[in-house]
Amino acid sequence: MNFQEKTLKSEQVYDGRIVKVFKDNVELSDGQKAYREVVKHSGGVVILAYKDSETILFVRQFRYPMKEVMLELPAGKLEYGEDPFVAAKRELEEETGYQAKKWADLGYVYTSPGYSDEKLYLYKAEDLIYTKQNLDEGEILEPLEMSYDEVLKKINDNEIVDAKTLCAILRGNIL
Repeated sequence: MNFQEKTLKSEQVYDGRIVKVFKDNVELSDGQKAYREVVKHSGGVVILAYKDSETILFVRQFRYPMKEVMLELPAGKLEYGEDPFVAAKRELEEETGYQAKKWADLGYVYTSPGYSDEKLYLYKAEDLIYTKQNLDEGEILEPLEMSYDEVLKKINDNEIVDAKTLCAILRGNIL
């Protein structure tokens, strides 16, 4: 079965600092016409950083869209065209103050493919060395450490609900 959709017209309706929004007119594989709203995003990185075999680095920060403080793995936005591995190393140190000697690529995930092209690259970092935390301007967060068992309990208790964090934990413990 053919599932392809042909773009007939694409109009940018918003150009922001983080996202761009397009309204596209498409032709479906059966010939019908439809429109799609598409959020373009440069992508990002997520780092599952082990301080030791049982301790994972997290950050706690307020997420404005959700209006709540969330527990997440260190993560950050890619600049357009930036190498994801370079960004992962930068973001780990910026948010937690740690550098890693050992890295593993855990693949990638699409965050919301129904309306966004955002792609997040997942990494595992180990053999950490503390340097210095260096947050971006306007970034307020608290790094913290949790045991693997505590992380699992917080997931089970719906205290860790961030999708990118859940994906990286799953990938990091399967791959």
